[in-house]
Amino acid sequence: MNHKIIYQSLCLALGTVCATGAFAQELDRTKLPIHEPKIPLSTVLDVRNATPPKQFNVKAPAGAPNVLIVLIDDFGFGQSSTFGGPVRMPTADSLADNGLRYNQFHTTALSSPSRNALLTGRNHHTVNSGAITEMATAFPGGTGKRPDSVAPLAMTLRYNGYSTAHFGKNHETAAWETSPSGPTDRWPTRNGFDKFYGFMGGETNQWAPAVYDGMTKVEVPTDPNYHFMTDMSNQAIKWVRSEKSLTPDKPFFMYFAPGATHAPHQVPKDWIAKYKGKFDQGWDKIREETLARQIKLGVVPPGTQLAPKPEAIKDWDKLSADEKKLFARQMEVFAGFAEYTDYEVGRIVETLKELGQYDNTLIFYVLGDNGASAEGGANGLFNEMTYFNGVQESVQDILKHYDELGGPNSYSHYAAGWAVAGNTPFTWVKQVASSYGGTRNAMAVHWPKGIKAKGEVRSQWHHLIDIAPTILEAAGLPEPKEVNGVPQTPIEGVSMLYSLNEAKAADRHKTQYFEIFGNRAIYNDGWLAGTVHKAPWEAKPRATLENDIWELYDTRSDFSLRNDLAKSNPAKLKEMQDVFMAETKKYPILPLDDRIYERLIPALAGRPDLLEGRTSLTVYEGMTGMSENVFLNLKNQSHSIEAEIDLPKGGANGVVIAQAGRFGGWSLYVKNGKPTYTYNFLGLQRFTVAAEKPLPVGKSTLRFEFAYDGGGPGKGGIGRLLVNGQKVGEGRIERTQPFFYSADEGVDVGEDGETPVTENYGTPAPHKFTGKIGKVTVAVVPAKPAEKAAADGAKKDAALKKAMAD
Repeated sequence: MNHKIIYQSLCLALGTVCATGAFAQELDRTKLPIHEPKIPLSTVLDVRNATPPKQFNVKAPAGAPNVLIVLIDDFGFGQSSTFGGPVRMPTADSLADNGLRYNQFHTTALSSPSRNALLTGRNHHTVNSGAITEMATAFPGGTGKRPDSVAPLAMTLRYNGYSTAHFGKNHETAAWETSPSGPTDRWPTRNGFDKFYGFMGGETNQWAPAVYDGMTKVEVPTDPNYHFMTDMSNQAIKWVRSEKSLTPDKPFFMYFAPGATHAPHQVPKDWIAKYKGKFDQGWDKIREETLARQIKLGVVPPGTQLAPKPEAIKDWDKLSADEKKLFARQMEVFAGFAEYTDYEVGRIVETLKELGQYDNTLIFYVLGDNGASAEGGANGLFNEMTYFNGVQESVQDILKHYDELGGPNSYSHYAAGWAVAGNTPFTWVKQVASSYGGTRNAMAVHWPKGIKAKGEVRSQWHHLIDIAPTILEAAGLPEPKEVNGVPQTPIEGVSMLYSLNEAKAADRHKTQYFEIFGNRAIYNDGWLAGTVHKAPWEAKPRATLENDIWELYDTRSDFSLRNDLAKSNPAKLKEMQDVFMAETKKYPILPLDDRIYERLIPALAGRPDLLEGRTSLTVYEGMTGMSENVFLNLKNQSHSIEAEIDLPKGGANGVVIAQAGRFGGWSLYVKNGKPTYTYNFLGLQRFTVAAEKPLPVGKSTLRFEFAYDGGGPGKGGIGRLLVNGQKVGEGRIERTQPFFYSADEGVDVGEDGETPVTENYGTPAPHKFTGKIGKVTVAVVPAKPAEKAAADGAKKDAALKKAMAD
């Protein structure tokens, strides 16, 4: 690349001459940010006689395209109509029909790792993203903190003259860095994005999300028709219109990452209705129909046969009538959710057309950050939080909420059989990094100015880490060698640009490792070897890491990975295993970590804990959205909540402090002037302790004490309300949530945002306290050693399930 020509183009655009004056030097884009050249001191006394220097502005190379990356969440290779699936996605269809379909594109099999790989062009362990951020460890490759030596793509583009924006899910920031205390170095707006509008973490309630604009938490509208998918699209459209209005020649980079189609599956009823009866034939038949369409589309080779289902997935024709009724409805909800998401992506595409930006926008529509998710288990879920707390939901339990599935009162997930069908023609699912069911995702690429072909399939083997170098090459930008004074780890992906107009071009991505939770594989020049160490629904690994059983496939002739050649070709298998081990010498993959329970406990995992060693925490009015990672853990132990409040004449109402919401949590509040505490057990039962008399006007100390029964996690206890040291209420709380409250709703002081813990507040959302709150102190009484040991032992099974959530 001739950087001097690029520099001269920049200078000409600025109205100066490159060969002389202050800009007589080559613009070096390999060291970012590009520093303004030093202008010599003037010797002219009077400014009227002086010639002002030309302005220095870093601009993108002439003709550099806009870039739009759309990343759908938890979506399988065989789910979209674009790749033969049963879910209509007309926007993806149109982009692929007028661009390209990539049918050998790959992810890491899990959320945070895939996103970090995509946004940096490096393998997930290089970015310290060996698992989701909530399971970070002390070992290099898994710390959860992107190193400064790995600058994100957005930062590189921004320093080179792009406007940048991120909308939707951010699961790249370390869980303990999401509080106001920071550090905020790895928040989107400090990772190269000018604009961020979205949520932090693995999932969010689409009807009532916890949304940040930049680094500021915002209240979303209380409109009953509000849905985050439409909101984030509106925000993206507003941003791109503004950007092109003010700087029409400045290219943009937009990363559009919906929470869809990750659980909870939530969508307006009209979209669900589109699929009524469409899945009554069941997942086995859907797999067959999908494969036939895939072959007809040319995204799967002729003669390909379905790989077998996992043994744990029942045959549809052996299910009961109630199971079939429920499971078909769950898929109707999911399909409506996915089509609705595609519709919102379409609104952005239409906006680009209106703005005259469509032809020179390079669009990557990535249909999944991993394979479809089987984390709903055998029956699916009405409230995903039950699963994380070890509470079983039977088919009959969920059927009671049949008409609520997908609505604001549900937090649902479909049954695992649909995940397997969604990953047609492969066997496995999300988390299983050793199988294409977990790692192969469909992708459409569209760029009228740069792609001559329309509707063609590209079968070159590629991976998420290849998108960043592709964008840099398309924009005419070099890979940075130094960013913010820090030497950079070289990009580990290879550009795909060569394949855009060369259907028969030879593969350039020859070798790629995969590893998540001990599930691991190696791809090398058409061969794939891997081992399923543990399926998502299995409580423990199938074998020790040393004794895992490996499989071997020749992917050049076995697209669906149906024919295991490990026994018939042990020499090739050994060769592939050696290649995997060679990769561990290049990247920080080792030690392999299949621990689940231990990794959820910061002290055992070795990651930072914001409240390590503390038994009390004082918080103040206005502190909202504090996740479980940054708040004192009150579960499974006696504790107290003490608030200093000031009531005006006439009394007060509203929430003093609350944690989580409709699907599980607790709240200390005032109703009709009377102090009240409600414990919401997974939305199934609510226990309330209330005073009979109103609080006095003026300052008071309101205290709630919980005396835990002990004897293991999830037990009950006695709750007491006290005002100025005098008991005013007492009641029994029979059950408590042992492990988790919410993946997205946090602790709020002075209100209860997102969804309410109780529908009994009697005040408008977000149920703000109408008096004054001085401070609130929460404190725990540490469990005795024997009690703690019992709690820890019982916690393991539920912790295994929680690890599968994100």
